[in-house]
Amino acid sequence: MTKAMPILQFDKVSKQYGSSTKALTDVSFTINEGEFVSIIGPSGAGKSTILRCVNRLVKATDGTISFDGSEVQNASKKEIRHIRTKTGMIFQHYNLVYRLSVMENVLHGRLGHKSAIAGAIGRYSEEEKEQAYQILKKLGLKKQVYKRADALSGGQKQRVGIARALMQEPRLLLCDEPISSLDPAASKVIMDHLTDINQNMNITCVCNLHQVDVAIAYSQRIIGVTSGRIVFDGAPQDLTKDIIHEIYQSDEGDLITDIGDE
Repeated sequence: MTKAMPILQFDKVSKQYGSSTKALTDVSFTINEGEFVSIIGPSGAGKSTILRCVNRLVKATDGTISFDGSEVQNASKKEIRHIRTKTGMIFQHYNLVYRLSVMENVLHGRLGHKSAIAGAIGRYSEEEKEQAYQILKKLGLKKQVYKRADALSGGQKQRVGIARALMQEPRLLLCDEPISSLDPAASKVIMDHLTDINQNMNITCVCNLHQVDVAIAYSQRIIGVTSGRIVFDGAPQDLTKDIIHEIYQSDEGDLITDIGDE
């Protein structure tokens, strides 16, 4: 069996906002190619900051971050652009351009691969349009291709966000609370698609989740964060009620409805 290679490494990463707010403190972990890892923790624990440090939407204050052979912290603007083409990001509130069609939103995933001029005038090849259509078809959005993005349901909007990320041909998907705005049925569809992408396209997924039961059901590994520190890093079956209490400082994890119940 081929040994999995690290694709993302954090080594004693800290992030401070202003003079007093410490978002992350000495965060260290390694994620291997092909893994599906969920990061859980209460609001304000630092989950989103971790994801945004990967593609330099946020610059860490201390420590080192390595992604796919690139050193993120001291990367030049050109290197950051290259890193971002390989890290597809899926957002809690979709980040779509609502006046544009589904197809146009998905094609935006190619902008990082184009010159500024080609991107500004929206010049896409027929091959890119066909690729976008096939991705939308795979995600069950064939009938929505030419609809405006604002005409879609929340679950459909998130699938468009996934399609846009896949158009980048990423090595890593960063999913920031991708189901927090969705009902259980739509949440299950999104998580099933992410699992399929991870397993059948061999794209590594790091997924911030507030729902403990969802993390247990879908992840190969779970990282628990509280107050900017990692307090758990292990297999889902090792996540005990005591550890959940330590992560959330409450029994909050026990109160979340199972995503599989319909």
